[in-house]
Amino acid sequence: MASSVVRPLEPGIYAPLPTFFLPDSEDIDLQSQSAHVLRLIKAGVKPLLSGTMGEAHHLSHEERASLIKVTRQALDDAGFKDVPIISGSGAGSTRETIQISQEAAEAGADYVIVICSGYFAGALAGNKKALKAFWADVSEKSPLPVIIYNYPGAAGGIDLDSDLITELAEECPNLAGVKLTRCGNVGKLTRICATVSDPSFAQLYPRKNAHAPFLVLGGFTDFILTSSIVNGHGAITGLANIAPYTVAKLFEISEKAKTDPSVLPEAQRLQGIVARADYTIAKAGIAGTKYLLEKLYGYGGNPRRPLPPIEAAVAEALWAHPHTQELIKIERELSGKVQ
Repeated sequence: MASSVVRPLEPGIYAPLPTFFLPDSEDIDLQSQSAHVLRLIKAGVKPLLSGTMGEAHHLSHEERASLIKVTRQALDDAGFKDVPIISGSGAGSTRETIQISQEAAEAGADYVIVICSGYFAGALAGNKKALKAFWADVSEKSPLPVIIYNYPGAAGGIDLDSDLITELAEECPNLAGVKLTRCGNVGKLTRICATVSDPSFAQLYPRKNAHAPFLVLGGFTDFILTSSIVNGHGAITGLANIAPYTVAKLFEISEKAKTDPSVLPEAQRLQGIVARADYTIAKAGIAGTKYLLEKLYGYGGNPRRPLPPIEAAVAEALWAHPHTQELIKIERELSGKVQ
């Protein structure tokens, strides 16, 4: 049942959690899911379920709901009742997307993130009217605030430009933000922020849910510092699964640099380390992230088939890569200080 607890959507770092599977049955490993979300939240990183990293395309409706329930239970039991849950609800049709959004609300999610299916990209990619109608319909009928997920690589090349995203933000009061993943450049993020981060935006275009402002979130960690400078709101990034303390620290110091120039050199240094690692690790995909989690924390496993596991030689090279080791060193230092 949907919760009555108000959990605001705030700027910061969110991690798209992998979905962990038991080795033989490929059933969801609920114990590892709970352990991982607690590891992240203790570092200041909030959870996003059933996204690309979470292999949403491989999950049934029931499995998506079960992930929400076990995550909510783990957070509540550990005293993190105020932490919101974002869950992916993208599907093949507008109708099913709305259905999954309703199921997410019933399971206890606070927000949904929606990608447009790329199966019919040939008909949709160049049709601004159809794309606009998709997010307008979903956001109007979803019981939860909706975040736009713009990821051309997972949507058959469908790529919303900054004008369309800004129009949607102005016209759809139940939209709560956008995640920009491999869809262009800092310029797109800057143009959107120039509108939605302006103080007048909230007055001119109030949200349906006062606790869900329109956030502009990057999909990678290699431009968190730049994003902060142009009034972006953080990132939803897979790297935060591996190095949550480091990515959270980068966001914290990047925000501080806007008013305290003395910390800018340290922000630039940390951004360089994170950017190099993100570029290296992202090339290994979901299997690479799961391998590193297994290596570091003792859980991870393989993706659900037909996604293949990482090749042994590739895994060894990824672990030994200087960019990976540099990141792990920083993460250990930061997590030790916090602990």
